[in-house]
Amino acid sequence: MKSQTIDAKLLFAQNAIENALNIADLQAALAVFGYNKAKIEEGKALYTKAQDLQNKQVKEYGEQFAATDALQLAKANANKQYMMHLKIARIALKGDRGAEESLQMSGDRKNSLSGWLKQAKAFYSNALSSTSVTDSLAKFNIKKANLQEAQKQVETVEDALNQQLKEKGEAQAATEARDKALDDLQAWMSDFVAIAKIALEDQKQLLEVLGLIEN
Repeated sequence: MKSQTIDAKLLFAQNAIENALNIADLQAALAVFGYNKAKIEEGKALYTKAQDLQNKQVKEYGEQFAATDALQLAKANANKQYMMHLKIARIALKGDRGAEESLQMSGDRKNSLSGWLKQAKAFYSNALSSTSVTDSLAKFNIKKANLQEAQKQVETVEDALNQQLKEKGEAQAATEARDKALDDLQAWMSDFVAIAKIALEDQKQLLEVLGLIEN
């Protein structure tokens, strides 16, 4: 096939196969070389499978993009609250080396999402498990309930990451299945086109109906 895009290849196959099945002159000419109705129906089944898997692949990638957007939004919301709590904690717990270590307050925040999650989860888990930390933060109006709510936001980020990874895996699997079906269809169409050009060598109008006229 000369078509470059997947959709164009599928459309070409669909039109050629449907015309071969529905136009009597085409059926008669192709049947001489073994491409009877049953044989062409095999090609139609391959086309249908490839088209269905193409639709599924598009759907799965849409879901992956939506999950990525949800993850980014969850991270932005959680990080805003986390950074505010971290800045307050650095003031409230200044000089408390134990708290600085357990809450992982030193240094920059990790650029990777996994690194950021590790720091944020440690901050809230260890802060909430320490009365001295919660008491110190309460002096700056950061109550335990505020920390618990922020911890839930961090957990939402982790959940969103897991969902995004799940959708990514499903999108990749859908692509592999789609590509395999396309390869099968392409192989069938390659033989079909070659036979059609022989069968219809002197019937230009029928070659045109199949989309096989060279420009």
